[in-house]
Amino acid sequence: MNAEIERRRTFAIIAHPDAGKTSLTEKLLLFGGQIQVAGAVKSNKIKKTATSDWMDIEKQRGISVTTSVMEFDYHDYKVNILDTPGHQDFAEDTYRTLTAVDSVIIVVDGAKGVETQTRKLMEVCRMRNTPVIIFVNKMDREAKDPFDLLDELEEELVINVRPLTWPIESGPRFKGVYNIYEQKLNLFQPSKQVVTEKVEVDIHTEELDQ
Repeated sequence: MNAEIERRRTFAIIAHPDAGKTSLTEKLLLFGGQIQVAGAVKSNKIKKTATSDWMDIEKQRGISVTTSVMEFDYHDYKVNILDTPGHQDFAEDTYRTLTAVDSVIIVVDGAKGVETQTRKLMEVCRMRNTPVIIFVNKMDREAKDPFDLLDELEEELVINVRPLTWPIESGPRFKGVYNIYEQKLNLFQPSKQVVTEKVEVDIHTEELDQ
């Protein structure tokens, strides 16, 4: 029993409405092997709805109304993801969820930066001393300069940030990210629904020139 409890890691994904929480949850499930095709929160081309948006109102309005819990195995750990509502009308559910997690991912829109609900949620995390990872989303659209974004995160959320990855361009020119932590370049073809081939390049080799 204790071993099962020890191997569990629970984190919530929180953000201002429309930053991409549910889409990120869907991608984590996709890469975690729990689903084969990622759904969309709202899309004319993609008919599959997001796994975590299971209520009719969520499918119709393209927003999360209640917190959904999903899980997948990662190495020896059982990872529980809590996809929370971003909309202020359903914020109470999000605040309650934050009492039951080990850590939090705050999703930030790369173009809009820190928004109203982002600040409020950060304050709740600060009150509970909850560890926070910030995921800057939508880099495949025109986004703010990465240095400006880092300054904004530090100033608005009153935290010290340390980037683990660095984007290569943004918008139509977006090529991928440089993984600072692993010192590898991850180049990939974006796909909203399936896992595409990822090219890993060591920056210290001649491969990079090619």
